[in-house]
Amino acid sequence: MIFHVRNHIKRISLLLVPSVCCAIGHDTFTTFCHSIWSKAFPSQLESPPLMRTQIGRQEEQSLDLTERSDLDILVSKIRAGSIDVEVLQSFTHAQACNSIQLSHNLFDKLLHRFKDDWKSALHVFKWAESLAGYKPLPESYDMMVDILGKARQMDQMRGFVEEMRLGHLVTLSTIGKVMRRLSGAGNWEAASRVFDELGNFGLEKNTESMNLLLDTLCKEKKVEQARKIFLELKSHIPPDARTFNIFIHGWCKVNRVDEAHWTFQEMKGHGCRPSVISYSTIIQSYCRQSNFHRVYELLDEMEAQGCPPNVVTYTTIMASLAKLRKFDEALQIVERMKSVGCKPDSLFYNALIHTLGRAGQLQEAAYVFEVEMPKTGAIPTTSTYNSMIAMFCHHAQEQKAFNILKEMEDSSLCKPDVQSYYPLLKSCFKTGKTDSCLSTLLDDMVNKHHLSLDNATYTLLIHGLCRANKCESAYLLFEEMIGQEITPRYKTCCLLLDELKQKNMHEAADRVEDFMKNMKTSTKTSLVRILQGD
Repeated sequence: MIFHVRNHIKRISLLLVPSVCCAIGHDTFTTFCHSIWSKAFPSQLESPPLMRTQIGRQEEQSLDLTERSDLDILVSKIRAGSIDVEVLQSFTHAQACNSIQLSHNLFDKLLHRFKDDWKSALHVFKWAESLAGYKPLPESYDMMVDILGKARQMDQMRGFVEEMRLGHLVTLSTIGKVMRRLSGAGNWEAASRVFDELGNFGLEKNTESMNLLLDTLCKEKKVEQARKIFLELKSHIPPDARTFNIFIHGWCKVNRVDEAHWTFQEMKGHGCRPSVISYSTIIQSYCRQSNFHRVYELLDEMEAQGCPPNVVTYTTIMASLAKLRKFDEALQIVERMKSVGCKPDSLFYNALIHTLGRAGQLQEAAYVFEVEMPKTGAIPTTSTYNSMIAMFCHHAQEQKAFNILKEMEDSSLCKPDVQSYYPLLKSCFKTGKTDSCLSTLLDDMVNKHHLSLDNATYTLLIHGLCRANKCESAYLLFEEMIGQEITPRYKTCCLLLDELKQKNMHEAADRVEDFMKNMKTSTKTSLVRILQGD
């Protein structure tokens, strides 16, 4: 995906920055862009320990540079649409590749790079398996299973798991990923059959594997089906506290809190004591219902039962109150938590910064980020930085948002993700800065941080470019989007089609119109299959 986006970002930048192109000349500008885009990809550094010697830091940086160089060389040999043989030949015939010694860490980073491009990931995996003296770790096999399942390539996933079975590589972790992806694709019956076939993989049907199946079904809101399976299995597979917590979570997810309370009693009947997880799950459900009277009752009950709320409990309540714009009440939860000595963590601070930002208390949020977090030893995460960026963008303080982004880029603790850029991209359209600013952000996303654009980002860009009278650029992104098998929203297609017709871009308009017709046909076919029970 990265290579397609790189090419389109290059083309889009040429469209977005006509003033620069005119000033220095088209050929000079193209050469300048090419010199930027042809640079080797820098990879994300792992978070180093907080305390280490200067010598250790230098050694680690040297290793990172070597690994980054190797990673960039290998990535450069992959092209979207390649087949296994082409990838193998590309790696084999490249002198630079022959000098690279593939390590488990390097291979994992290579797979992670293509986590949203299942074909390239599978090509890379096949190549790694073909290397003499190298055998992927079980975790790498599981990652490949997850990549295929996420892409809804179920036949490919099953074939890959069968190869793993023949090599005695299937673990319970593998089975968990298979069941979750099958269930997530709406095929919970297939997920149940995988449990029934555990013996074929050399695995046991026990409490752990039963919990894995029940958790998979409950997370997909198939709680009643999970309950039936549990009643069949409990006579020869004993439940534990996790079993009941899974059901408590499942019932709450389908908004049946009464059943969750009943599960409390069943839990006690099996000699299992409700934990902070049990209580917090029900509290979360009441928060979704905005029933804070019951929330506070449960908080008191937890303390009376010798099961004090933890930081997750308080974070859930504070975030829920902030969502309803009950900012004063949300901040009272902060004081209640501190009064009982519950230590904040990074996730709590993320929610607190978001709450303060929504309340318009920007200085207080900045104080939490700059002073309180370092003081308590809470490590900022990507989400922490994202909360600060979103807050400043929301209050039209874009320069401060860019400063936070720069600080994150320079940090060795975490790196930007797509959500880091989303509010900045949105601000570009809001302020009308759709030339150099927008193209720079896109270039950084794709070429500097190797981020794959998601559906929401594509949608934002296409809509924004259309409204900015830049439908040529919007159409390029539309083509990129469907080329990556990401389906645009129908509303997006309609907006783009109207803009293309106004610009008399008839060929592009026909292409969008044909896609919309195929989209309607596919939707009707899927609906018929659902009605027929296929």
